[in-house]
Amino acid sequence: MPVNHPLAHRFRPVLARLVALWLAVVMAVTSTLPAFAQGQQRKMSFIRDAEIEQLMREYLDPLLGAAGLRKGVIRVVLVADRSFNAFVADGRRVFVNIGAIMESTTPNQIIGVLAHETGHIAGGHLARLRQELSTAQAIAVIGTILGAGAVIGGARSGQVGSDPVGAIGTMTAGSELARRYLLAYQRTEEAAADRAALKYLAATGQSARGMLETFERMANEQLFAATRMDRYLQSHPLAADRVAALRELAPTNPNFAAKDPPERQARHDMIRAKLYAFTGTVSEVSRRYPSYDNSLPARYARAIIEYRHGRPDNAIRQIDALIGGQPGNPYFHELKGQALLEGGRPNEAIAPLRRAVQLAPNQPLIRAMLGHALVASDNPRFVDEAIRELTNSTAREPENYEAFRYLAQAYARRGDEGNAALASARAALIAGEVQEARRLARRATTLLPPSSPGHRIATDIFEQKPERNSWWGSSSQ
Repeated sequence: MPVNHPLAHRFRPVLARLVALWLAVVMAVTSTLPAFAQGQQRKMSFIRDAEIEQLMREYLDPLLGAAGLRKGVIRVVLVADRSFNAFVADGRRVFVNIGAIMESTTPNQIIGVLAHETGHIAGGHLARLRQELSTAQAIAVIGTILGAGAVIGGARSGQVGSDPVGAIGTMTAGSELARRYLLAYQRTEEAAADRAALKYLAATGQSARGMLETFERMANEQLFAATRMDRYLQSHPLAADRVAALRELAPTNPNFAAKDPPERQARHDMIRAKLYAFTGTVSEVSRRYPSYDNSLPARYARAIIEYRHGRPDNAIRQIDALIGGQPGNPYFHELKGQALLEGGRPNEAIAPLRRAVQLAPNQPLIRAMLGHALVASDNPRFVDEAIRELTNSTAREPENYEAFRYLAQAYARRGDEGNAALASARAALIAGEVQEARRLARRATTLLPPSSPGHRIATDIFEQKPERNSWWGSSSQ
């Protein structure tokens, strides 16, 4: 409405409410997305660990193959959140809360979660959710406009002031309709992902029992809350409904009675102990892994707690005992190197980290830690080795901010200012500091030979636009 319209002054309060309601509609429709989809609005924390990521990769890859997706392209990202949840984003990442791993007592339980998320990726649910969100927003807009028309009509007849609550309710009806529409769509996709998960588990010769156990636990946790829930206002089917469907379908899996192989269960127990030790308190770990428990996971957890809480000598003795029992386990050597490095003893950390790299040469995180120790040693003899290890690490994992930061330091120590500027530019780009990345890349182009690969990379970074695309996404367990 033009501001000079004869009714503009009369309806300005109505228009102000309409604008406010429109913003509320947009927020209401958007808020129906799962909590992780709103992660763009809040800071998420992540955990990097070679051992855990390797095992998650081994769990996920067969499922991707069964779904017709490329193995190795989609990876698991560990979210530092101890609640039970998992979700997918942009078809390239499966986000798993560490709580989902910690609460999964068997590998098969977390594999069922990964199978569900694979179903979301294979079904293209993220892209379709965006389309449905557009439809829901259109429904909300139409409903709001129709409601606004009713309000304005009431205003003309002098009835707005008599029932403002009813007028606002009329205008928000479109938002509620859109919300229910979007939630109904999400429930349909969640059920589809459950069915797909059962198919992938059967195709890979794995049991669906773990998936059923997970939803039974969730149903038990929802037992009392579910009586107060409106099933039509949930983004997921109620856990009890999912359990009912799985109890009918899961036993048809030919491998339903199968158990996880002992070696896989043992590795799963180790990563759970590791997560409890790195994220829990001393008292929690002591209760879960008491001193009389001589199992390998318990000893692993206690060694980690020792170094985390400033008892490095005790930690090293316990880690050495672990290495004595399994000298070929790269993650015990990595842990020793990490404890020494973070304890301010980088020179001593180099040998165990070199051994870890020998045992697990394809682990870029371990190579990055070795590169860090070599740089931190401040020994000129180690500069070239540091550059080799960090270059290898960043080639395998080009999104590792820390590795590029240490690579920049290594090049600077060698006096190679051009490559130091380039590595710093790549670190800044990963951190989302695009303007700083462009500044450093511009400097790199003045120092590197024009025909070199580094010069071309620096030029590409310099030509980056200031915006960066978010990689948050879509659908949760």
